[in-house]
Amino acid sequence: MSNSFRIILSLCTVAVLGACAAKTEEVVYVEEPVSVEPVYTGKYK
Repeated sequence: MSNSFRIILSLCTVAVLGACAAKTEEVVYVEEPVSVEPVYTGKYK
């Protein structure tokens, strides 16, 4: 193999490995409760 072919092959390998190792951003959805459930307070005893 010629030196230029080895250099091009190694650069392509590094580029592919770098693209595969790139982290993707995770999307997290936070759902807030619609309403709060009533709590027994003992007011009308």
